[in-house]
Amino acid sequence: MPLSDTDKARVKAIWGHVSAHPEEFGAEAITRMFAVYPTSKTYFPHFDVSAGSADIKAHGKRVVTALSEAVAHMDDVAGTLSKLSDLHAQKLRVDPVNFRHLSQCILVTIAAHCRGVLTPEAHISLDKFLTLVGKTLTAKYR
Repeated sequence: MPLSDTDKARVKAIWGHVSAHPEEFGAEAITRMFAVYPTSKTYFPHFDVSAGSADIKAHGKRVVTALSEAVAHMDDVAGTLSKLSDLHAQKLRVDPVNFRHLSQCILVTIAAHCRGVLTPEAHISLDKFLTLVGKTLTAKYR
């Protein structure tokens, strides 16, 4: 499902809140994912996966930074995330279901921190955007 101009505007509006605090939003989303989907920890054997660890904060910041690039280039998400898609498919071999899990945890984290801004319509737009990102990251698995 393509993103409409309205979807793009909603995502950009919400993402401004997220990108202002990349380490915090990213770390919280990853911590949630590890708590709710503990098997996702298997991809991070070298990390201290405890909440608030330096590893979680650094990786959370990388995730939000990559998503911020995708937000900035919503008309070319595939091109923007091509190298990440290669990395996850060919080197890291991350089970694609984990992208959906992380997307859900990102949405919950945003909902917890942006209550006044995350309208039902904005939630739908963010979900569409994160689904597009997930599809992009798994496209090279085929």
